[in-house]
Amino acid sequence: MFNEIAGGVCAARGFRAGGIHCGVKAASSPDKKDLALILSEKECTAAGVYTLNRVKAAPIYVTMDHLEKGTAWGVVANSGNANACCPGSHENAEAMCAAAAAATGREAADFIVASTGVIGQPINIGAIKMGMPALAAALRSDGSEDAVHAIMTTDTVEKETAVSFTVGGREARMGAIAKGSGMIHPNMGTMLCFITTDCAITHEMLEDALREVVARTFGRVTVDGDTSTNDTCAILANGMAGNPLIEWKDEDYETFRSALEQVCRHLARAIAGDGEGAGRLVTCRMTGARSEENAERLAKAVVGSSLVKTAMCGADANWGRVLAAMGCSKAPFRPEHVDISFQSAAGELMVCGQGDGLPFDEARAKEILSQKEVVIAVDLHEGSDEAECWGCDLTAEYVHINGDYRS
Repeated sequence: MFNEIAGGVCAARGFRAGGIHCGVKAASSPDKKDLALILSEKECTAAGVYTLNRVKAAPIYVTMDHLEKGTAWGVVANSGNANACCPGSHENAEAMCAAAAAATGREAADFIVASTGVIGQPINIGAIKMGMPALAAALRSDGSEDAVHAIMTTDTVEKETAVSFTVGGREARMGAIAKGSGMIHPNMGTMLCFITTDCAITHEMLEDALREVVARTFGRVTVDGDTSTNDTCAILANGMAGNPLIEWKDEDYETFRSALEQVCRHLARAIAGDGEGAGRLVTCRMTGARSEENAERLAKAVVGSSLVKTAMCGADANWGRVLAAMGCSKAPFRPEHVDISFQSAAGELMVCGQGDGLPFDEARAKEILSQKEVVIAVDLHEGSDEAECWGCDLTAEYVHINGDYRS
């Protein structure tokens, strides 16, 4: 149903993107891009979902205000500074939008704005203003890679994806970029994610689809249990695919929502696998649950457990930590019915049956748990619902990265 295509946020018709170094962070290398811009040829239906942290960065409030009308033309974002909890933060977020508007011929309220980096330090708005004309001039129909590099902080890999799909007999496209590596325990979405599509869809349907999908994808990721002040997931739809407008939750809506879920799931897994200092992606697949909500709570407790994460770091088949983490989740289940298996490209090994430990080959377990991606498969034997959550192992490198993050 969905074909993976190239192009990231520029895969959809009518979108250009770019990224440059402007010097947001004085100590940053001139090779590190730190200012990104995404712009549509036409006005877009737009929606956003944000952090549930009570401490929210100024760009979130500005974006929420700009999206009250349900439309936008583009996104401006920086790395190197979160523009959060510091003097003048709201004014500086507005100034970023005004600078983007002046450089592109739009209005300040036409832009979504986002920032990521150190909290509590005034942003170098002068550098952003100076760099904006060059950034606007650098916009290209193949500029997604530059944009994603400009929003990266401790990320070690680019996170972008795109798909094509058919709605109303027309080919539509959707692409996205994201960043996120540490301070990831979102109650809504990743630190930053920007999605573009040329599908024609109403604001109401776009907002519903985004909220549904974010809850099932980015909301199921945890790296370190900390929710950022800047988490923003925004989507822009310019309608240039020419499909009949999606204004009801019909078959076309379900196709659109499924495409969005594939895009966000890909990025959610990428974020988990690129957790700060991580050596492997850890998936907990919870099946046989009495409800999907219950399965999610249990699975997220497993991938969020520091003891499970350190066991995964050491490729240690300490399955008791899995069961103990589930027991701390406050989600109801019957431990005496639980089966636990470890799975990877190296094979599968059942280590717990009906809540009791099973004899297993430790060397075989270590081989399975030493792979780049590991699945902790749990069967509750209580129902037919299931959920997957994604995390990573916890290594000494995480402490090293965050011990001197500000420098």
